[in-house]
Amino acid sequence: MASTVSLPADYWTNLQITRQDVEFLQTHLFEVETPLTVHDLATVFVARRIKAERDARTKQRQGTGKTFLPKEKYSEGDELVFPALDWKKGKVTAARPGVNPEAGVFEVVTVAMEDGTQRMFASGLSHHVLNEQPAVSPLDDDLDPEFILRENGNEIERKLETALSQDDGLVKIAGRWFPRGLLVDVNQGHLNLAEAVLDMAQGEPQPTSALLKDVELPTGVNPKLAEFSLNYALQDDERFDEVGPAGQVLWCLRRLEPEGVREVPVFLQYSKIDYDRSALDESMLKLEAQLDDELSESSGLDSKDTKEITISLIYPHLRAGTLPLSPRARGLFPTAYESPRVRFTLVDARSGMKMPGWVVRQHGYVFGLREWYKSHQLIPGSLVSVRRGAKPGEVIVEAKTQRAAKDWIRTLIVGADGGLVFAMLKQPITAEFNDRMAIYVPDFKALDPVWERKRPFDDLVASVMRELTKVNPQGHVHAQELYAAVNLVRRVPPAPLFALLAKQPRFVHVGDLHYRLEEAE
Repeated sequence: MASTVSLPADYWTNLQITRQDVEFLQTHLFEVETPLTVHDLATVFVARRIKAERDARTKQRQGTGKTFLPKEKYSEGDELVFPALDWKKGKVTAARPGVNPEAGVFEVVTVAMEDGTQRMFASGLSHHVLNEQPAVSPLDDDLDPEFILRENGNEIERKLETALSQDDGLVKIAGRWFPRGLLVDVNQGHLNLAEAVLDMAQGEPQPTSALLKDVELPTGVNPKLAEFSLNYALQDDERFDEVGPAGQVLWCLRRLEPEGVREVPVFLQYSKIDYDRSALDESMLKLEAQLDDELSESSGLDSKDTKEITISLIYPHLRAGTLPLSPRARGLFPTAYESPRVRFTLVDARSGMKMPGWVVRQHGYVFGLREWYKSHQLIPGSLVSVRRGAKPGEVIVEAKTQRAAKDWIRTLIVGADGGLVFAMLKQPITAEFNDRMAIYVPDFKALDPVWERKRPFDDLVASVMRELTKVNPQGHVHAQELYAAVNLVRRVPPAPLFALLAKQPRFVHVGDLHYRLEEAE
């Protein structure tokens, strides 16, 4: 005998989180005394909703009647519900002793069924297969928690996250929720001790467990509760920064973080340029995606399956010692539930040397490669391969280096008046590069005064294009070459540049994303 329950097809997509749901989850957190992620809570929530729907459906089916069980005795006038008969209802109209030597003493009740028929049932039988309460039927997909979370988990978690964040009785840190009322008191003295421990670590992030050894919270407290309480207090103090990847809590003193992590390096700062994105054709959009610019408004999703990518460095990233956190690159680097900055380890593929790296999620770049770039004598346009490391929290970087040899390459010369001149000169090359984006810059500092100048964007592009075409016998320049060259003097993503080329008449398209400058008479 089984009780079947089904839910509407749109039950989980149209789900509304109620106050009762939040109170139930809060009670659950009180009982387990363990901080839980929204994914953990979603599992508990779905199981609770399924049980509630089953109980409600069973109660609805039973109505005011008693569930018929052969072991019970019934009197005239009793209203009964029969699970084995698809929950049909009936009313007892008569009861008499039963006669069956094998069954022993029992009664026979006559029941007027709701469909107008009369049926007789045995009662008072202590041993009968129907004496057990109706079992729940095997799970269909719409009642299988695993299936529900697999199909609707992201949306359920999103709605739960919103509902939980509106409850003042709950607090969240590092992606985990906990009742505020259970937090251990952490005072200013405890926080000062934590600062001293991190000061001694000289900028090396530390787990909360390491801080607890010296902070000395009250003894006898649940270790997980103590750790969460300290995390919450540190989160509310501006001196501390949580920099651990998802699933790991690491603390650092904000003042000990590199300047390029605390503030966006000047060479990566972008003054927004208004443009018409609809002006970009398919070839421009394809090139935009290939350039891995962190400022691009690409709709591409993070590729978790990507194992390795090769990035062509532009001058701003080379100068700042950074890599772009483009959609293709994001899946290779550690991320976090909330932390805007994530500390991890960069590993040189050739030497195995390890370097501290930082993912600055809010601004879309990876910091920590300035000295590594210098050691390999990389230039704008050099190719850098990035792939996941063998250990969690490690990312391998590789420059395709070679023995230094002089080669003809586009070279930028900055005149005494700040003018830019491009020339094909022989320069020492130590690594593979992208032919269209490679530009040798003999003196980076000579570009600083030019970088600081502000002039109309279209005039800047025309000026750079004019100089670039002088070293091209065909008298035109490819959009990718122009992108790399403009970024020598101003941080610009591809799209505003491509839109300008598409819409301004003085930039004439001669095919395959090559342009020439139509000079005014």
